[in-house]
Amino acid sequence: MGAASQIYLVRHAKAGDRYAWKGDDAERPLSKAGERQARAIATRLAKKGATVLYSSPYARCVGTLEPLAEQLGTDVHVEHRLSEGSPFEEVLELIADIEDRGVLCTHGDVIADVIAALHRRGMEIDTPLEWRKASVWVLRRKADRVTRGKVWPPPAG
Repeated sequence: MGAASQIYLVRHAKAGDRYAWKGDDAERPLSKAGERQARAIATRLAKKGATVLYSSPYARCVGTLEPLAEQLGTDVHVEHRLSEGSPFEEVLELIADIEDRGVLCTHGDVIADVIAALHRRGMEIDTPLEWRKASVWVLRRKADRVTRGKVWPPPAG
């Protein structure tokens, strides 16, 4: 069996009120507080050696990973399987395939479904459940199985 690896599953940072936004919700950007959260996430994940970055195509998700991409000198890859409302099975495929210390940014509904599915498949959860905006799940993967998960609470916005 191969060495263990870590995957980071990020809920996008704060993006303001969905119902106050005039226009396509997919284009709703981060708020000022969300921008601060994104910078804090970037600092922490850069220190952890984050590698490849994948994001839902929604502006608030891409915006959450842009500060990290800048720090790493890389790009944010848009991945439609991370879109709001996506089936958890597609995200589980990404988690299985992504390289060590890869980062996936998605939405609260997707994270809740993914964590529940991983738990049903035997993942041990070391912290209380959490998927507030800008929270980060650290998933420990051994071979093709996620064995443990814990969540970092969101940084202050």
